Amino acid sequence: MTALVTADPDRIVRTDLAVRTDGLTRRFGKQVAVDSVDLVVPRGAVYGFLGPNGSGKTTTIRMLLGLLSPDAGDIEVLGAAMPQGLASVLPRVGALIEGPAFHPYLTGRANLRRLDACDRTADPRTSKDRIDAALVRVGLLAAGEKKYRHYSLGMKQRLGLAAALLQPRDLLVLDEPTNGLDPQGTREVRHLVRELAADGATVLVSSHLLAEVEQVATHVGIMAGGALLRQGELHEVLGGETAVVRIATPDVDLARPALAALGLELQDDPEGLVADLGGFAPEDVAAAVVGAGARLRGLRVERPHLEELFVSLTGEGFDVLR
Repeated sequence: MTALVTADPDRIVRTDLAVRTDGLTRRFGKQVAVDSVDLVVPRGAVYGFLGPNGSGKTTTIRMLLGLLSPDAGDIEVLGAAMPQGLASVLPRVGALIEGPAFHPYLTGRANLRRLDACDRTADPRTSKDRIDAALVRVGLLAAGEKKYRHYSLGMKQRLGLAAALLQPRDLLVLDEPTNGLDPQGTREVRHLVRELAADGATVLVSSHLLAEVEQVATHVGIMAGGALLRQGELHEVLGGETAVVRIATPDVDLARPALAALGLELQDDPEGLVADLGGFAPEDVAAAVVGAGARLRGLRVERPHLEELFVSLTGEGFDVLR
């Protein structure tokens, strides 16, 4: 059963959605790889699509792009029913799925030139400028004349991103875009995702690097065992978990009754007091401490991270980059 933290998808105008699925299901023999998934990806969002290996993320993405047929359910991408709308939708979609594949004996630039020539919507007169711009955007301009077979894993991943960016896109679907990249490359991809969203594109990012996704995503969806366990705006998804407030004060005896009167259930802490924040505003907690005549040395609100939410929902660990 899908737990939606976001608004009811039936109340969202379809043109406001870049991706929508209803009961999306895919089986491989007796195994259910994707089980009645209802994705809701608003236009302009950076949607972090999360889950461990085998959770159904890549299978879902392949169905969105017409690479696999669903056994049941409906798909809409950029307002068009799929797969009926593939011909009109795919030119507006850039994708990097399961790692890039290029001709090994061609240079990076020549590979992009071949891809661009295969795009019936691309203007050949602007091909060179667009290829240069894509190479610059992913930091590969200096390596454009190097043969693909000599590229490192990170460079191959960058070239795959460049291919997705040859034309302006309304939707970018990136499956593990930072695979093989060093920390600097990972930061650059994070910056690129922000730029794309600022330019008006919707970006769906499938990743196992939860801390990275948390820094760029506006929305998240968490998959496990083929099911979509939780989705919605990031702050709402995380806001559903309890935040803790830590109050540092040497005057615990003065602060305790004031905070208890506010409605907080308090516990002792080495620095003073700690409580579940609930629906209280941190500034109201601070005002209650000071109003009671207690000295306030510090107040810290600790909210759950995406990693903690994932573990609480699935019971599984995850690779995390911090």
